[in-house]
Amino acid sequence: MPHTVPACPQCGLENTYPDGSNYVCPDCAFEWPQTAQAADSDAAEAGDGIVRDANGNPLADGDAVILVKDLKVKGSSSTLKKGTKIKSIRLVDGADGHNVDCKTDLGSMLLKSEFLKKA
Repeated sequence: MPHTVPACPQCGLENTYPDGSNYVCPDCAFEWPQTAQAADSDAAEAGDGIVRDANGNPLADGDAVILVKDLKVKGSSSTLKKGTKIKSIRLVDGADGHNVDCKTDLGSMLLKSEFLKKA
């Protein structure tokens, strides 16, 4: 039986299911709309220059964001915990998709916007 529900765009796992007008990933708790997914994917791939959070909301300099999953800090044994609020972000054109510059309890770092949601 083929898997007709798309894999989660956030974590990439295929354990997703439809719930009302959204798809839901039970592994990372990410939700995204069923109807707008194709349009969002096309816009993101077209390189519209807008930095978007995990839910597709546009981000701007100075926004506050919340982590949507635990992130291990490279080169350290520390972890940024899911639900951590980060204030006053700065959008940058970073390498490897790291497009948000911010200050956390662990210091200044670059994060990918796909792991953040607008607060």
